[in-house]
Amino acid sequence: MENSSVLEIGKGVDLPKYQQLVDAIKNAIAKKELIVGAELPSVNSVSKSSKLSRDTVFKAYLILKEQGIVDSVPGKGYYVAGETRKVLLVLDTFKAYKEVLYHSFINNLPDNFITDVQFHHYNTDNFKTIINNSLGKYYKYVVMPFDNIEVPEVLATLPNDKLLLIDWNIHFQLHNNYVFQDFGGSFYDSLVEAKKLFRKYKSIHFVYPNYTHHTFESIQFFKKYCEDFNFEYQIVTDSKNWKVEKNVAYISVSDRFLGQFLEQCQEMNFEPGKDVGILSYNETPMKKFIYKGITVVSTDFKELGTKSAAFVVSNEPMQIYTPTKLTIRESL
Repeated sequence: MENSSVLEIGKGVDLPKYQQLVDAIKNAIAKKELIVGAELPSVNSVSKSSKLSRDTVFKAYLILKEQGIVDSVPGKGYYVAGETRKVLLVLDTFKAYKEVLYHSFINNLPDNFITDVQFHHYNTDNFKTIINNSLGKYYKYVVMPFDNIEVPEVLATLPNDKLLLIDWNIHFQLHNNYVFQDFGGSFYDSLVEAKKLFRKYKSIHFVYPNYTHHTFESIQFFKKYCEDFNFEYQIVTDSKNWKVEKNVAYISVSDRFLGQFLEQCQEMNFEPGKDVGILSYNETPMKKFIYKGITVVSTDFKELGTKSAAFVVSNEPMQIYTPTKLTIRESL
């Protein structure tokens, strides 16, 4: 096959040229533009048509060969040896802990799998467009749902055996595959584990800003915890006019609020862990380094990504909850 038109290299893409060529070939195979057994364009042909050096083309072919996607016959060139499979990963927004999930997911997929990532940003029209444009184009679908009455109808258009719902147990049916966080019982157990630390303070304030999309289930279990163990508590929804108070412990579901809290502590000369306390939701790589360490309650996003990848690779149903755990640092 000397026609190399299917192997187009994008302009302005922030990837090495050889990796762009690797991705282009994988995509062509996934879309059946190149089928198993098909001969690949020669190194010289791709070099000329794509204006790449022969070394760049050869490096891309060598990577594909090492991954078992292509093979070669001396004197005849390279051919497609195996299929590639495309996976759609639909997340809400891109945040630090979602990056951990994403890298865990792609790093646990075989080399012949390609992942397209889309973000719905809690926008229903955007979500509909993503799913409608994806129908029939992917081997598996890994989707993070959100709280909207139209979401179930959109999800129902996807084949159940190819769909995995992740993160939030909203709008799922009993037959759905899922890997969910436990925002309820495990969160409650984490608060129980932190009971002695919370006793240092006169009250616990759960900051649940109006702009957050965090599940309200956590608020319900927080109230139960405070009432079970006789803690004074408040639910704070107006974070804009909020002011830090001495001898109060705060639970934050927003990293935006965490920054606001730390800034006010600095202005008021309050030391987290002594004058005030903070428990932050969702672990990120930086939280163990901020202010001698931020105490966090979080699911294991690396495990969430690993389990999601296991569903994609296997043909087995999956229904798993990843527990929420407490990591104690000096901020509480």
